[in-house]
Amino acid sequence: MVEPYLNSGMLWKAKENGHVEFDIINLRDFGLGARKTVDDTIYGGGDGMLLMIEPLVMALEHAKKIAPKAKIFLMTPSEHIWSQEDARQYAAASHDLILVCGRYEGFDARIEQFVDVKISVGQYVLTGGELPAMTIIDSIVRLIPGVLGGETSAEIESYSDGSNLEYPQYTRPEEFRGLKVPEVLLSGNHAEIAKWRAENS
Repeated sequence: MVEPYLNSGMLWKAKENGHVEFDIINLRDFGLGARKTVDDTIYGGGDGMLLMIEPLVMALEHAKKIAPKAKIFLMTPSEHIWSQEDARQYAAASHDLILVCGRYEGFDARIEQFVDVKISVGQYVLTGGELPAMTIIDSIVRLIPGVLGGETSAEIESYSDGSNLEYPQYTRPEEFRGLKVPEVLLSGNHAEIAKWRAENS
C-alpha cells in the first residue's frame, strides 16, 4: 500500500534527487511462528484483533539499527493532531523518522513505551495507519528545500503561518460559464494585486 505512493510523483522525484530516503519494513517479517502471526485476540474480550507487542518491538529494533537516532511516531488516535507547523519543524530539522502503522483493532498498548510521539491526522478512525503515515511523509517532504522547485512554493500557501488560508487563484480562460477572473488580477498593478490577495487570504 505504501510503496506505490512513495514511488510516484513528488516523493519519487525527491528520492531520486537525493532529498529523502525511504525504507519500508513489513511487520510480517517479524511475525511469530510458522504463520508469521502479528495479531491476537484481546485480553478482557472485545471485537477484532490486536497487533501483538513482540513483532512490533522487534520491527522497531530493526528500524533503529537502520536509523539509530530516529524519532518514532505512532499513528494512533491522540491529543496531538498533526499540523503544518509540525511538518515545517521536521522538514527543517532533517530528522530520521520511524512511522509505526497500526492495523486491525490497533496495538497492544505497551507499544507506547517504545515510541516518542503519538500522532493523529484528525479526529476520525481509519482501517490502518498507512494513510496517516503517508500524509505525514508528504507534508514533510514537500517542505524540504529543492523538492517543489519554486523558491516560494511552500511559503505562500494555506497554513504557512499557522491558520491562514491562501488567497484564491485563477488561470485561463478569463471567463468560464459566466464566472470571471477578478479584474484586479488582470490589471498588471502589482500593488493592487498584493492588496487584493491579502484581503482575500
